[in-house]
Amino acid sequence: MTNEKSYAIIGLGRFGMPLAKKLAEAGKEVIGIDRDEDRVKELREYTEYAFVSQTLTKDVLEEVGVQNCDVVIVCIGERIEVSILTTLNVINLGVSKVIAKATNADQGEVLEKLGAQVVYPERDMALRLAKKILRENLVDYISIGKDIEIIEFEISKQMIGKSIIGMRVRENFGLNIIAIHHDGITDTDIDPHYLLKAGDTIAVIGKENKVAQFVDSYS
Repeated sequence: MTNEKSYAIIGLGRFGMPLAKKLAEAGKEVIGIDRDEDRVKELREYTEYAFVSQTLTKDVLEEVGVQNCDVVIVCIGERIEVSILTTLNVINLGVSKVIAKATNADQGEVLEKLGAQVVYPERDMALRLAKKILRENLVDYISIGKDIEIIEFEISKQMIGKSIIGMRVRENFGLNIIAIHHDGITDTDIDPHYLLKAGDTIAVIGKENKVAQFVDSYS
């Protein structure tokens, strides 16, 4: 493999396969491992480093070169014991960053104690859906911490004609506007005097309760 930053995806299911493909399409070096030959064959259209393995022992992982990767993502959350043992093996190989998929809090707690960064794809998707159901103007939502989120929403009628500086978003709510989408373009260099127009969307970052207060204050 080259000096390009490299990744290993262990488990090529509904979460691991699109992740591996996306990284490969972005030009990253990707190793893919799965016990299903058809899945591995599918990934070989995107990377030559795709391997079939029925076991995920430390020796097997070392043989395919997992220890040389910058980031390893363990995507086998449904088989909890396999997920935990595989994550442990990867960490023991000295990989600097290990991300592991979890399906429940107990599994996630164990994986975190091993030293992995834990993601909950099903839970996170459910939370995003709930947010969209509860807020009809919500465009997208990302949680980046225990109580910090980035939320993009279409402005309300009450915001039309308001300027960014006039709404005093940072002073009143402790939030930062990081992007405004308008007229088919997205600006990240925010003009504080820009007057919002119907159809504009705003992306803000800050504490979850403050984001809710800001949105509710103009609804």
